[in-house]
Amino acid sequence: MRIISGQWRGRKLGAPKGDATRPTADRTRETLFSMLASRLGSFEELRIADLFAGSGALGLEALSRGAAHCLFVEHDKAALDAIRANISSLDARARSSVEATSVMHLRPAREAYDLILLDPPYHTGAGAVALDRLKRLDWISPATWIAVETAFNEDVRVDGLIIDAERRVGKGKLTLLRLS
Repeated sequence: MRIISGQWRGRKLGAPKGDATRPTADRTRETLFSMLASRLGSFEELRIADLFAGSGALGLEALSRGAAHCLFVEHDKAALDAIRANISSLDARARSSVEATSVMHLRPAREAYDLILLDPPYHTGAGAVALDRLKRLDWISPATWIAVETAFNEDVRVDGLIIDAERRVGKGKLTLLRLS
């Protein structure tokens, strides 16, 4: 796994050992960030939340492209170790924070995020449940973009959110959402 673009382009990322996490493939990340770039224009100065963060590859890709800050949320110990090691190897500590908790235990946001990236376990419905909770806890504003990776045959439907785009990539599907 490598950073696709930006200041850390080509830098390797570590992934947690075992099969508890499923790191987003480089090709899928490239497709996702192309979809986002066409809508956002730039990642400069954005506040990002990388939820179900795994290795942190999605958030680190956003930081590499100029995002101001990324909050990584993960509860698995091996994944947390990988996130912290990746942040350290890229010297991204000043622009990162890590919360060792379940996405389902997050508190209300001080302010909404510009971009929320979710890569929940496939076939669990955890992405939709998390989004419903984040919406109620003010993590999402009308300006927020949300990207969710699911299995190709899984849908993300949340009251109050509309789908802007969906794209199948390999065994997965990328869905971009906004407040309706």
